[in-house]
Amino acid sequence: MAWNEPGKGEKDPWGNRGNDGPPDLDDVIRNVQRKLSGIFGGGSSDNNDSSGGGTLGLGLIFLVIFIVWLVSGFYIIDPAERGVVLRFSAYQQTTGPGPHWHIPYPVERVEVVNVEESRTAEIGFRSTAGRSGNIASESLMLTKDENIIEMKVEVQYRVDDAADYLFNVENPDLTLRQMTESAVREVVGQTSMDEVIKSGRADMAPRAKILLQQLLTDYGTGLFVTSFNIPDIQPPSQVQAAFADVVNASADKERMKNEAEAHANQIVPKARGAAFRVIQEAEAYKSQILAKAQGETSRFLQVMKEYEKAPDITRERMYLDTMESVYSNSQKVMVDVSKDSSNVLYLPLDRLRGGNASSAARLDLTNLTTYPGSDSTSSTSSSARDNARSRGGR
Repeated sequence: MAWNEPGKGEKDPWGNRGNDGPPDLDDVIRNVQRKLSGIFGGGSSDNNDSSGGGTLGLGLIFLVIFIVWLVSGFYIIDPAERGVVLRFSAYQQTTGPGPHWHIPYPVERVEVVNVEESRTAEIGFRSTAGRSGNIASESLMLTKDENIIEMKVEVQYRVDDAADYLFNVENPDLTLRQMTESAVREVVGQTSMDEVIKSGRADMAPRAKILLQQLLTDYGTGLFVTSFNIPDIQPPSQVQAAFADVVNASADKERMKNEAEAHANQIVPKARGAAFRVIQEAEAYKSQILAKAQGETSRFLQVMKEYEKAPDITRERMYLDTMESVYSNSQKVMVDVSKDSSNVLYLPLDRLRGGNASSAARLDLTNLTTYPGSDSTSSTSSSARDNARSRGGR
């Protein structure tokens, strides 16, 4: 229905809208002041009293808000953490474990950093859900003799300085990964491939760790390397079979060397013992020969003294002793069988009864050789008879 139809009183739509218009802003402010005055001013109808009560209420509100703002500045740092206080985003101080207070936001704020958490950086591979994937761009490295190897590196580190960790480097963890790769490549570039494959882990890991820590300190990253491990070093897959043969040959060499050393350790003591025994026997033989020679020399000197006193008797005695020693080992007996001889045949019964019975039994009495009229035979028989009598008397 149009506004100018009959019966509408010809009202102007842009005129006064009565009570259907929006409330006036001044009225809203006055209503709020009146309500606050009723709460904090005791509900007085006086304008002056209402104005004073409203001011007091606003002051209390601001006081409560200020107290809450101050209380929000309290914070607690755990033992494994450090707090870095920033004032208008500028570093102020580092706080240790325990309760602390700082000027609340937006004046100051606190960045909490865990300094005891062990973090891990993997170079050349990534471990996810128990599986390991190689990254060739990181693992392939060039050795001193211009050969290529694949190496996996695992570095464990922690935050040493919280302020340096937050402000000196934009991304400390990524920086550590890049520095680790750089340090490993430098160490590998100073080592030949054979050394890397055979003893690389034990020798290269400490060197790379020292170099990495030096780089981190020079750049002020605030990180500290706790361990540096090389889980795997191997040649590229295309030549792994050939290098496996080389490694096996080296292992066989070491095994045979150890076996030879063990055999030498077993044989050498025996040889030394045998040599010592031979030396002792030679020393004993030497002592025996010297003693025998000295004894013979002493006897000869004694005989020589007797010979100087009575040469004929001494020669005769020596002759008889010599003949006795010669005939005592003979199986033939010579006796004087001349007619005028009164020699008596003597058989060595004591030898027949003793240990030499076998040799005495072989005594051939039928082969007696006679030397009639021989003075030497007579003398010999007489000497033999005298010796026999002396033995019989004993």
